Amino acid sequence: MILAQADKSNLRFYSMSAQIRQERKGYYEILEKTQKGNLDITEWIKWFLQCLINALRSTDLILKQVLYKADFWNRHSKTIINERQRFLINKLLDGFDGKLTSSKWAKIAKCSKDTAVRDINDLINKYILQKEAAGGRSTNYELKK
Repeated sequence: MILAQADKSNLRFYSMSAQIRQERKGYYEILEKTQKGNLDITEWIKWFLQCLINALRSTDLILKQVLYKADFWNRHSKTIINERQRFLINKLLDGFDGKLTSSKWAKIAKCSKDTAVRDINDLINKYILQKEAAGGRSTNYELKK
C-alpha cells in the first residue's frame, strides 16, 4: 500500500495481487517462515521486492504485446481483410499455441480447407502471413515480421 501511495497516482499499470497469485506457493512459504521464525521480515521484504520486479516485467511484456498489436492493425488499417482472416490474425497476435496450418485455419474459422487456403494465400499476397522457414510434412504459417 505504501508503494502504491508513493506513486502519487490512481493509475496502476502493474498488478501485485495478480503476481502474488502466480507466486502464491512462494508467498505462503515465505510468510510461514517469517511468522515461525524470529519475526525478522528481511527475507519477506526481499521476496516482496522480487515479486514487484516480476510484476513490472510482466506488465512490460503485456504492454509490448498490446502496442505491437495496435501498431499491426494501424499499419493494416486500409488493408481489406475478411472476418475469418481478422479472427485468425488476432489469434496469432495474441500468441497462437502451436503451428498454424491450413487445416487448423479451416477448423478454427469453421470453413472449408479450400476457403482456408484462399484466405491464407490472400494474406501472403498482402505481406501479412508467410510460410515458416522450417518446412516439413505440412506447411505452417506465421505473421510476417
